[in-house]
Amino acid sequence: MGFKYLKKMPSPDEVLGKQPLTKKLKEVKKKRDLEIEEIFLDNDKRFILIIGPCSAHNEDALCEYVNRLAAIQEKVKDKLFLIPRIYTNKPRTTGLGYKGMLHQPDHKKKPNMVKGLWAIRHMHLRAFSESHLSAADEMLYPGNYPYLADVLSYVAIGARSVENQQHRLTSSGLTIPVGMKNPTSGDINVMLDAICAAQNSHIFIYNGWEVQTRGNILTHAILRGAVDSSGRSIPNYYYENLRNLAETYQKRELLNPAIIVDVNHANSGKKYREQPRISKEIMYKRKNSPLLRKTIKGLMIESYLLEGSQDAAENEFGRSITDPCLGWEDSEKLIYKLAELC
Repeated sequence: MGFKYLKKMPSPDEVLGKQPLTKKLKEVKKKRDLEIEEIFLDNDKRFILIIGPCSAHNEDALCEYVNRLAAIQEKVKDKLFLIPRIYTNKPRTTGLGYKGMLHQPDHKKKPNMVKGLWAIRHMHLRAFSESHLSAADEMLYPGNYPYLADVLSYVAIGARSVENQQHRLTSSGLTIPVGMKNPTSGDINVMLDAICAAQNSHIFIYNGWEVQTRGNILTHAILRGAVDSSGRSIPNYYYENLRNLAETYQKRELLNPAIIVDVNHANSGKKYREQPRISKEIMYKRKNSPLLRKTIKGLMIESYLLEGSQDAAENEFGRSITDPCLGWEDSEKLIYKLAELC
């Protein structure tokens, strides 16, 4: 075998035992989870914003960002439900480059996944305890979910993971919303197949156990645009795309049809300053279509303290070291505008 075993990872019980969630925060999360569920079940008309940096590489900057979100949440609470993006794993198309805080708790040093595991839980706990906003993270590694299960209120499955059987089956055992992104090809049937799989019960092997899941009725679609064979971005947030997905959802008879639109990535051509325009376009489309108003539950926005991005070797506080993000001033304006348009 070509594997060199470096360090044994601590168990979820060990990590949660040494970094526990307080009783108060358990109650806060329970309340937020119920509110999010009611939105996806169409019993609460608020609009969801899953917003934050492309990847969280600095705990202090991330917590400052989330605390700012918490102050805004109080002002828009009747219209918007904010879920901070605290993405601790970064999928890489070629496998090369910075893979997130789980891999590198210090992005200037070599990978250390044991330290990274403790670091990402510490960051999630700190952000939650200071802001009372339970967060979203991407499930890059299905086996790692138990380390953060008690602090996450939303999970995303990326465009390159959505066809993976383990991601689909693991999602069927979660009790929080799981967003399945369309693959980079843009094929919505792949995404809908993933939703179908996750909404049903399964028996499979998970973390050394034979397990049975009950199915996750809150699994839904995330439109993130596509990429053609020449590498050009193909947006899929246009009215025809949204209507086609909403109608196909109904034909497939999937439970609780819901769409989140990712306004960056291939939908913006990674032109992060386009996110406000795209976000507002989607809100206008919702206003003019009862079907879309019912089906589009929220947006996913990449935003941080400072706009754009920087090289990983740089160290500017609050600027992304992966994909470029909208800066705070523009993000704040956008949140208030979206609240007006709800």
